[in-house]
Amino acid sequence: MQLDHPLYAPYHVTSPFKLASIDTSDTQGWKKEDAKVKRAQNREEIAELQERLYAEGKRSVLLVLQAMDAAGKDSTIESITRGVNPQGVHVTSFKAPSKEELAHDFLWRVHDHAPRKGTIGIFNRSHYEDVLIVKVKGFAPPALVEKRYGHISDFERLLADHGTRIVKVMLYASKDHQLERFRQRLEEPSKWWKFNPADLKERELWDQYMAAYETALNRTSTDYAPWYVVPAEKKWFRTLVVSQLLLDTLKQMNPKYPPPSFDPAEFPPDSLV
Repeated sequence: MQLDHPLYAPYHVTSPFKLASIDTSDTQGWKKEDAKVKRAQNREEIAELQERLYAEGKRSVLLVLQAMDAAGKDSTIESITRGVNPQGVHVTSFKAPSKEELAHDFLWRVHDHAPRKGTIGIFNRSHYEDVLIVKVKGFAPPALVEKRYGHISDFERLLADHGTRIVKVMLYASKDHQLERFRQRLEEPSKWWKFNPADLKERELWDQYMAAYETALNRTSTDYAPWYVVPAEKKWFRTLVVSQLLLDTLKQMNPKYPPPSFDPAEFPPDSLV
């Protein structure tokens, strides 16, 4: 699967890849108002293609979103799914695994949420947590984490072979930008619920997380499940890029309405009473 729209082509991960190659505040010269118009157009097209995907009922889309805290995963999901039939879109947010989930292999809980045929699935965090936080915090032996890159690619190949188109996006913001977002949350009482003091401790491990991301990106960006590192500091630009990625994925799939199970000529609209 090769997508090469100018909006996101510069952010496609091909090995060897360095996060430093991406400007976290990049907008490619786009203006905010122009991006707003384009996003609205994209939403209309996504909604129409999602209906066709749902009606066809043979394939699915999985959009994986990964990011450090405060990079905009929630707002990006809200923006790109606005106007889409909620019956055909399912968002899964992966938190710390439960005791039941820990009693199984690390992909067990993820496979259960893979999108069913005819739907778009969105992962807010994902199976990549098991080669990110698990690696950085030492929650699993290094030798086991090393094997997980292959497990993940095999899992994604399985989904792809059974009709799921996979697109993976890292929303990339700088450490300074994250700090500013944390400060903004504390300035607004309505945002206090989003602030977790533990996130400040995680900032101390920023360099380790960036190294873990680089390894995961390089090891698991494939033709059937590509990674894109999208600049995330301008909300209006990141949502534009991700919406274009989702739109072009659906366009390339080109889902079709199924043929009717009856002869429409036998039921002219005016004959119905």
